[in-house]
Formats: sequence, C-alpha cells, structure tokens
Amino acid sequence: MKTLTTLTIIILFPFCLLGQTIIKGKVTNKNNEALPGVNIFIEGTYEGTSSSVNGEFQFQTELTGSHQLAFQSVGFKKELHTVSLEGNEIVINTSLKEAIDQMKAVTITAGGMEASDVKKAVVLKPIDIVTTPSAIGDIVGAFQTLPGTSNVGNDGRLFVRGGDASETAIFIDGLKVNNAFGTTANNVPSRTRFSPNMFKGSFFSTGGYSAEYGQALSSALVLNSIDMPVRSQADISLMSLGGGVSQTLVGKRNSISANANFFDLGPYQNLINQNFDWERAPHSWDASILGRQQWGNSGMLKAFFQTESSGMEIWQAEPGELGRGDLIKINNNYNVGQLSFKQIKNEEWSFKGGLSYTLNNDQFDLGGLKVEQKTQLFHAKGVAIRDFSDAFSTKIGVETFWNKYDEALLDENQSRGFEDPQANAFVESDYYISNDLILRGGLRAGYSNLINEQWLDPRASLSYKFQHEGQISLAYGKFSQLAESKYRVVNNSIGNTEATHYILNYFIHKNSRTFRAEAFHKDYDNLLTFDGADMNLSSISLNGFGKASGFDVFYRDRKSIKNTDFWITYSFVDSKRKFAHYESEVQPSFAPKHNASLVVKHFVSSLNSQFGGSFSVNDGFAYTNPNFEGEQNQRTKSFQSLSLSWSYLPKPNLIIHFACNNVLGRENQFGFDYANQVNEQGIFASSPVGQAAPRFLFLGVFLTLSTDKNANQLNNL
Repeated sequence: MKTLTTLTIIILFPFCLLGQTIIKGKVTNKNNEALPGVNIFIEGTYEGTSSSVNGEFQFQTELTGSHQLAFQSVGFKKELHTVSLEGNEIVINTSLKEAIDQMKAVTITAGGMEASDVKKAVVLKPIDIVTTPSAIGDIVGAFQTLPGTSNVGNDGRLFVRGGDASETAIFIDGLKVNNAFGTTANNVPSRTRFSPNMFKGSFFSTGGYSAEYGQALSSALVLNSIDMPVRSQADISLMSLGGGVSQTLVGKRNSISANANFFDLGPYQNLINQNFDWERAPHSWDASILGRQQWGNSGMLKAFFQTESSGMEIWQAEPGELGRGDLIKINNNYNVGQLSFKQIKNEEWSFKGGLSYTLNNDQFDLGGLKVEQKTQLFHAKGVAIRDFSDAFSTKIGVETFWNKYDEALLDENQSRGFEDPQANAFVESDYYISNDLILRGGLRAGYSNLINEQWLDPRASLSYKFQHEGQISLAYGKFSQLAESKYRVVNNSIGNTEATHYILNYFIHKNSRTFRAEAFHKDYDNLLTFDGADMNLSSISLNGFGKASGFDVFYRDRKSIKNTDFWITYSFVDSKRKFAHYESEVQPSFAPKHNASLVVKHFVSSLNSQFGGSFSVNDGFAYTNPNFEGEQNQRTKSFQSLSLSWSYLPKPNLIIHFACNNVLGRENQFGFDYANQVNEQGIFASSPVGQAAPRFLFLGVFLTLSTDKNANQLNNL
C-alpha cells in the first residue's frame, strides 16, 4: 500500500503543478544593493511574499491571466509590473526608486533663509524679532543681525551684499508693498511700518531667490501673516515712546484683529540729549485691521488694511556755516490695502494670489521750498501649483503692476509724473531626482509699457543632501529692476538695471543647531549714473557697472547652553561699483567689507526673566574726502554697538521689557558731510554723520486681557 501511495504521488505531481505559476526574482535599490522586507504581491489579492535578507523572493500562484505584480516598501515608490500567469516560471529583477519624503528630503537653501512654522530650519520667528535687543521690535533691525547684511545706522533700511537699500523688495503674503519704510530726513534712520506681531514667518533671500519675485537686484524679504490667532484677546501697550491697543476676536472659521498705535519721541528726546537739532521730534499714529476667513477644508481668505500719518521737523546745519541751518519739515500719509487667498483644491492642485494697493503721500518743506511726492502701486497676482507626482511640481503665475508717481513744487505750481503698467509671468519647477537631490529651474518675464521694453530672467538651483544631513546647494539667477521713481520721473525712458548672481551654499540643521556657510558673486550691469554736480539730474543714464564677491557664515545654537539661544554671524563682501554720482568703480559708502554680530538670549526661570545681548561690528564706512584726491578715499572708524535687554513676566499676562542700544555710548560715525566750496583756509569744511544720540533707551509694559489669564502677547508668535 505504501508503495502504491508513493507511486500515485509521483504520477500525479506534474498534474498538481499544472495551472500554477512560479514568480521569483530579486529587489535592489538604485545602488544595486539588496532590499530586504519588500512586500511583493498580486494586486487585489493576498497572494505574495516578502524579499529575503539578500533581496530575493519566490512564491507560487494558481491565478491565471494578466495581473499586476506590486513591489512596495516604506521609503520607496510603489512599482507595478504586468505579468501573464500561464503556469510558467516568471523571473523579475527590479530596482525600486526612493519615494520623496518631504520631511526628510533635501531643500533649496542657496541664498534663502526661511523662518516659518512648517520648515525644519527656522532662522528668525516673530518672537526672535521682538526679543532681539538691538532691533527694538523693528523687523529689519533683527534681520540686520543675519549674514549678508550691513548695519547702516544712519539709514535703517536693509542693505544686502554690497547692494543699495533700494535693491531689496518687501512682500506681504506674496504681494509687493511700496514705501515699506517710514519717510524720514537725510541721515535720520527709518523703520519698517509693520508690526512683527502680525507675521507667522518670513523668507529672507540674500540672493538667488525664486522666479515668483522680481524687481529687486539684491534681495527679497517675504513676510507671511498669521493664518489664525490662538484665541480672542485684547492687548494694551504702554511704552516710553507712546502706546497702543489691539483687539482680536476668533470664531470657529474666522477672526479679526484691529490695532491702533501712537508714537511721539518728543518727551523722550527732551529728557535724553540728542545729536540732532529737533524743532518737532518724530511723531506718528497708525491703525490697521486684518480679517481672516476659512472656506472649505483648505482655503483661506485674508483682508488687510493699514493707514498711517507721521511727521517731523529738524534743523540741518551746513558744514562750515554758523547757525542752525535749514529747517526741514516732513509730513507723510500712508495707506495700504491687501486681499489675498490660498486654496488647496486637491492632492494635485493649489492656488494663491491676491490684490494690493499702496498710496504714499509726502510733503516736504526744504528750507522754504515746498515739495509734494505721491506714489501709487497696484499689484494683482495669481499663482497655480501642480504636483504631477511626489517628485515633480510646477508653479506658474501671472501678475501685473501699475505704478504711478507724481511730484510738484507747490509754490511754483510746477509738476511732473509718469504711469507705468507692467505685465509679468513666471514659471518654476522642482524636480526631486531623489530624497538627496533636487533641481529647481525658473523663468521670469516682464514688460514695461512706459519704456516699451521686455526682459527675461532665468534662474536655477541644485541641492544635494549628504548622509550626515548636511546639504550643499548651487544657485544662479538673473535679476532685473527698474530705477527708483524719483529718477524715472526725470527721464521716463530709463530701462532696467541688471544683476547676475552665483551662489555656493552649505547648510545643516541638527539637534537644535544650525550652521550655514555661503560664497557668492554678483555682476551688475546698466547701473544708474548721474553727474553729482547736476542738481536737476538731467544727466541720468544707465552707464554704471559693478560687482560684489564674498562669503558669510551663520551659526545658531539652542542646545549647548541650557535655557540659552544664541547666533553668530560673519560676512565678508568686496563690493565695487560705478553708479550714482561715482565717477569710477569704487567701494560704496553703504558696504563695509567686514560685518559681524552676536545675539544671545538666556532665560532664568526663577526670575521669570529673559536677558538678552547683541553686539554688532564692522570695519567702517568708506567716504570721499574732497580735500584729498580720488573717490571713497577714506574710511570711518569701526562701527561697534552693544545692546542689552531684559524681559520680565511678573504675571503670565503681563510683560515688562527694557532695552538699551549702544550701552557703551560709542560715538559711531557713518561718514561726513562736506561744504560745496573751500573756506578761507582752502579746505572743504565737514561735519560728521552720526547717531541721533549716544544711547537709545526703551521701556514697554504689555498687558493682555483674555478669558485665559495665562495668555500674553507672545502666544501668537
């Protein structure tokens, strides 16, 4: 019987295999390394197996016909192979491609420093801005501690890598804002108009920025407003310079925030000796409202409006002349309104865009000469983003600008102005070759109706991530920018100035530590020039050129010292240009070669206090002394400023903040003003351009009223 059973099995075995298919093979990665644990199965069934430690697999199936054989593993793209099951043996050797994990994938870092709640490497959040001692709550004041910037204390605006302040554009929620700094007198520093409390994050580019943004030769600062506040609350601010109130109401799907502030430096400057001769110290008031409405599961609509009025009166003496000089009076009225949206339609499509309008009106009394300047900017923008796969996405957008500028001599009844409608389009694509390698390419096109000129700016970036999580990036870009309105109104035919950027970047963020090193080179063409002795600027042309090369280093550490956050910055820039009134290619007055800063913040829990310190230094500012031959032939002494701050929370809803700039009282100078003619001794008399006062003191008390007694003004930051 046993022999018969064995014989039966031997006879019937071939017939048992009839209709069964054997599927086998090997699974590897792109480097031809074996992949163990890969799930291999026939789609829609439970039939399959897993690869062994050496990547090999084998299983049998009684299914027949055409089917999809799936290969699936965490971290890799699912792969499908069509197989015909006919009772035969099928051998499939395949190599799986990495899936793109956005949390682990490489990102473009060349030229860009991003701070938001969704990025792995946060540089400056709004709370960093308001607690940086030297900034005194000013957005740009905090960014001046970052690499690539220069602290030009008699101006206050943002100077980046040897570029003039006019070469930096500021955007809010993707829409351009004109006249983002308050109007001021010559050599009196300005501040940004907007409170850092309204922003959740920022993107600050020191060069090579996205094709989405244009009309900036050096830098783009993109500020993104808070989507939805944490809670309803009222805030009261009492400061040594003024005060403010705000109210935020939050519903289930909407919110509204209203703010009003008043500032007057008069009482403060009557107590503290000033280097400026004020007739009426700077004063201002502003009011703003920001509404937000969610729609659907992933849509957001924001409406923002701000109005502001400010003024000052200052005596400015002429070098070598007796008396107080000329009385300069300035009155400014400013309005900005924005409507922006963003919508994620599905896994493939998302949209964003909006409308903005800026109106700035300045009235000057320049020693009896009354001048009015009026600037208007309308910006409309629409952007569509398509994710074709987890490895490839494209952003395409169109936008239009309408610029209008008018100026007038009021007593002489003379005026002039211009209008310039502009059209722009851009496209930019990201291609993740792998988790470790990304390529970005973009193209931006523009057209100015006033000068009937077109331009095309290509941009590209490549970034590779190492196994130790550091990454290296390369970036190239061409950037175009029309001249400032005060020059275009003199000569309407002036076209674009141009800059070409080349950037090499290394970046790593790990264990609450960030290190960033970047080398760069910029070539400038068609820079604006004019004869310095030509008061009417009739000699304006685009005959200038220049270059800027250098490197910068940034290190931030929040872990090595308990309860301490600090960052260190060093920048070297060798900038030379022939532009403005310069007759040769020289180092501009706003571009020191060496710039460094240190910011330290330490929290002492037992005292409910945060102590901060910041120190900034550069090697001085070049200037032209007409008593010697050549241009930019001398340099001021090194700029140095130590600032300290103390933030105290006596109650969870009460913050007391004290800060002092230039604690040591160093007499920093930014250059010299010279007389137009020699004096009796045959020399050009001069007067130094310095700070408003040896030190600046600030004291603020901030109270929050809400149902949550633990809430304060830092919650939304």
